[in-house]
Amino acid sequence: MRPLLPTILAVLAVAAPVSAQLQLPRVPDVGGVVGNVTVTLDDTLETTDRLAAREAQRLLRVRDRTLARLLRQNSDLIERDARGDLARRGELLAIEASAAQIAQLEAAGFRLLGIERIEGLDISVVRLGIPAGQSLAEAQARAAQLAPELELSADNLHFASGTVPAASPSGSIAVLLATAQDVQTTVPVGIIDGAPAKAVPVAAIKGFAEGAPKASDHGSAVASLLRGAGVRTVRVADVYGQDPAGGNALAISKALGWLSTSGCKVVTISLVGPRNPLVERAIKAARERGIMIVAAVGNDGPAAPPAYPASYDGVLAITGADRKGQALIEAGRALHLDYAAPGADVYAFDAKGRGKLWRGTSFATPLAAARLAAALSSGKNWRATLDAEARDLGPKGADENFGRGLLCEGCGRK
Repeated sequence: MRPLLPTILAVLAVAAPVSAQLQLPRVPDVGGVVGNVTVTLDDTLETTDRLAAREAQRLLRVRDRTLARLLRQNSDLIERDARGDLARRGELLAIEASAAQIAQLEAAGFRLLGIERIEGLDISVVRLGIPAGQSLAEAQARAAQLAPELELSADNLHFASGTVPAASPSGSIAVLLATAQDVQTTVPVGIIDGAPAKAVPVAAIKGFAEGAPKASDHGSAVASLLRGAGVRTVRVADVYGQDPAGGNALAISKALGWLSTSGCKVVTISLVGPRNPLVERAIKAARERGIMIVAAVGNDGPAAPPAYPASYDGVLAITGADRKGQALIEAGRALHLDYAAPGADVYAFDAKGRGKLWRGTSFATPLAAARLAAALSSGKNWRATLDAEARDLGPKGADENFGRGLLCEGCGRK
């Protein structure tokens, strides 16, 4: 069995495909034939659209193949739920279930595995083992029939959305922290991810998975980017550890509860997964307690399903841009988009404390979270502050590629 975090959805170290490199024909200064130029321009735009659509479908196929491979490699711990999404095998989560509902499900062969209260969010979760001989999808449908008013959920998995190119410069953590001396932000920021390297100084780490906390490349990069962007107090919830079914809905919800009670005003999540009732409930509860959630749109391309938690109401959805101010071709989508931040050739640290260049919306997200924390620490309206800071890219005003503009443009650079 292989842990999911190092492999899942690190789609590729994507070099800009031909669709991102096409140059539109220049209109001649004099003597040009406007009609022919227009035809050429239309043809080029059509070709660009076709190539972009082809790339989107390729990314979607890569996503589907990656998920299928992970399922094969960890079939003893993972299976598909009623929607076809990956989840912890043989287990359902019942939210705020009554004693009568639990008894009814037990009478039908479901087993009570445990009852948990999400710390800080006041949410009760009952873990149910499914009846013998039934798949997760079958048991999910049966439970919904038996208790139609009960909010049931599979323990869906969420995956990291970023990767490191094969060739990267080396560097010291001191180089990164030195860049943050003049931009210190006092608002505490929480991370839900893997654990960071020991070389990346954080205020606290707590594990929510088997074998956690365990340093990971992805978690180290996210934490070092927050520190490099000037966040003084960083707390990390490791939802992966060594668990092949880590990054699940229950772990993320418990992590969010802990971060909310530890004083974090901003939480950054560079993970993507399907819509999940428990995670949605946890995020709503955290938002009601004044906590801002920032999440990545993922790297599965625009043809992939909307990414969660970025798509939940009230969550700031973040995409990535490269050094030229172009949207990452692999950027996924959410039901809304708030801002972009640097997401290509971003300098951060791996689990061994080595400086490398990273790519993906995963790494844009902590940079945007750092700017949100700075806006909150100023005491001014955070939205107005971020809007004034963001550089408008693409069509004038908010758009589907960059949201309300590019934040933290010089961040994450060596």
